Amino acid sequence: VQLQAFGGGLVQAGGSLRLSCAASGGTFSNYHTGWFRQAPGKEREFVAAISKSGGTTYYADSAKGRFTISRDNAKNTASLQMNSLDPEHTALYYCAVSRIYYSTTIGSYENWGHGTLVTVSS
Repeated sequence: VQLQAFGGGLVQAGGSLRLSCAASGGTFSNYHTGWFRQAPGKEREFVAAISKSGGTTYYADSAKGRFTISRDNAKNTASLQMNSLDPEHTALYYCAVSRIYYSTTIGSYENWGHGTLVTVSS
């Protein structure tokens, strides 16, 4: 399955963005899906993930209460709603899929798409 993240952009602090991840060429519902981000000069880190069915979600501590991950298997998409953004959220955001349930580690994810840039201005 190939993935493409989109929906990034420039937003002021306190604002919101909704990222989307479009899957093609495979059975999206066979995979758990995760969002990661990589800020300038930093390592890529886990943000949020959702199980194959969409019934279970889990978040990095930094995302809890602000971000919501969801998926629509009928449309082969996953989304990340991000609210109350601040400049620390500025990063390239990536979606990827995993065959491992409840994984937050980069190594267990595959089929990384190109990231979408989120820039939060102060």
